[in-house]
Amino acid sequence: MRNSLFLVLAIILCGVNASGAGPTSLKHVQTISLAGVKGRCDHFAVDVKGQRLFVAALGNNTVEVIDLAAGKRGHSISGLQKPQGVLFLPELNRLCVAGGGDGTLKIFDAANLKLLGSIGSLDDADNLRRAPEGGAVFLGYGDGALAVIDVKRGERIGESKLKGHPESFQLERKGNRIFINLPDARQIAVVDREKRSVAATWPMEKFGANFPMALDDGTGRLFVGCRKPPRLVVLDSSDGKLVADLAISGDTDDLFYDAKRKRLYISCGEGLVDVVEQTSTDHYQTLEHVTTAGGARTSFYSPELDRYYVAVPERGNQQAQILIFQPE
Repeated sequence: MRNSLFLVLAIILCGVNASGAGPTSLKHVQTISLAGVKGRCDHFAVDVKGQRLFVAALGNNTVEVIDLAAGKRGHSISGLQKPQGVLFLPELNRLCVAGGGDGTLKIFDAANLKLLGSIGSLDDADNLRRAPEGGAVFLGYGDGALAVIDVKRGERIGESKLKGHPESFQLERKGNRIFINLPDARQIAVVDREKRSVAATWPMEKFGANFPMALDDGTGRLFVGCRKPPRLVVLDSSDGKLVADLAISGDTDDLFYDAKRKRLYISCGEGLVDVVEQTSTDHYQTLEHVTTAGGARTSFYSPELDRYYVAVPERGNQQAQILIFQPE
């Protein structure tokens, strides 16, 4: 009897339910339909105060505006050409959309979603990031360049030349460096954003197709998702030296670091989100593979809302939708 009691207590303390399944790291809490949206989705942005999620529906040539409070699609910005990057600027109440098809950065009034202006000559305009202290916006484009944009004035004010098309890039908060994935050049470029020049390049010899990236400023760790082979690569952001690497699911396209829980969320087109735990600065382990859907490789984590969003594309009988998860 006593042994049985100890067994029951052990099961409760381990958090195992009656079916034998342990606690999940990402709890699916909501699904929002994107009925009629064709093709794949790309990047996301969020308006925290206004409770809106902006989704670049690249294959549909629209930006879908999700009303998070109502739990439904609120609006669709049409007339775009392969929108890839989206960025919301709360103090200006502006929405920036990078159009890969027409090489433009379009600036919208986020209050009424009316077009205010457009900056051209940005071939294959892609990822968008904001300087941590505000001000300049950075846009990756072309065969190898990072444009610096003054959104308030609506003009390009500079750029940095690169050796290949920039995919995901991250700006450090405690310095002036920008880390940029250049998969075609099989390297990571480190740009000094004050001088607007490349300060260093770190070769990616063993790991190719380095597309998504995240940064932990606190521990100085740079996280890079690779497709060939499918690995999570962890680098020391001070010098680019390899710290760790581990296997992940196939066809990754987005990667986010949850500083609160010391976890990484890696969305993969294989139909899984890999949840990786940072057990210490140099040690990482896979916690869970969360099932999503085939082709659902783009995602977004909002630390302010503490929600993780995954875009599911329309495929056969699979309807386009946004899956919303609560980190546990």
